Amino acid sequence: MNPAPCPEAREVARAAARWLAMMDVGDGKFDSAGLQRWRDSCAQHEAAWQKALRLRQRFAGVPPELGMATLDRPSLPRRDVLKRALGVAALVPAAWMLGRELPLQALRADLHTATGEQRRWSLVDGSVLQLNTDSAVDLDLKARRVLLVQGEMALKVAGDMPLTVQAPYGTITLWDGEVCVRLSQGSCQVSLLSGSAQLQPLHGLSLTLEKGQQVSLQAAGAGPVSVFDVAQLGWRDGVLVAQNQPLGDFLRELDRYRPGVLRWDQSLESLRVTGSFRLENTDRILALLAASLPLDVQMRTGYWVTLVPRKNIA
Repeated sequence: MNPAPCPEAREVARAAARWLAMMDVGDGKFDSAGLQRWRDSCAQHEAAWQKALRLRQRFAGVPPELGMATLDRPSLPRRDVLKRALGVAALVPAAWMLGRELPLQALRADLHTATGEQRRWSLVDGSVLQLNTDSAVDLDLKARRVLLVQGEMALKVAGDMPLTVQAPYGTITLWDGEVCVRLSQGSCQVSLLSGSAQLQPLHGLSLTLEKGQQVSLQAAGAGPVSVFDVAQLGWRDGVLVAQNQPLGDFLRELDRYRPGVLRWDQSLESLRVTGSFRLENTDRILALLAASLPLDVQMRTGYWVTLVPRKNIA
């Protein structure tokens, strides 16, 4: 039997959803000071609030008629309309946030990591499995199969029998060597560090991947095979490596390792970053960026960080 989300986490998510719903009603009576006190009272409250804000952005494209079906009821007293709106608005965000915070599929997975965490496991046959930030896998070692549920993994195979990695867009069978597999929206990136691997996309012909090659698996099939830079996989050693990389690309990657919201002014996108950064302390990474680039780090809270251009002081 799978453990249910703890009541405390569920109540925090529901409270954040209700604060968001009350703020969006916009009747001039919203208690902004009360919301701030609630957010400041503990880190879990602030984290849940940031998830609620991201949810609102995700649902920005919902057709207006869905909202009007609840709110456009002139025959009902405003208090009843508000109550119904809060009920609907609280239910969907709470369920979504709980799913994000405690995703059932990840909870059921045999191995998983939290945001910002990397872990390594030795399997019974001597193979080594690593998971990057916010990742999860299921193991079926009798069938010699690893199912990548979410995130990113590295697998170094030992022994005489092959291991198969099953991903949403295909399977990767590895007899020896090491492979990295990363899921993102709409694709699955496969990078082979050593050995050789046989790939079977869900659609299309199978192909063989050799050391130093990578390919993207998608719903339509496999993309072109290309050469990759092993520094891209520095997370296995807890390092994020950049070599003259646009700051925007670097920050989008760094954002995977930070809970909460990381934003930056668009004028910073084209600045260049070079260096190796330890992922164990992302606040320090931001401080190093501020020390080497013309930008300032504004921390509203530990969960809300904005990078802005540095102003020249005469």
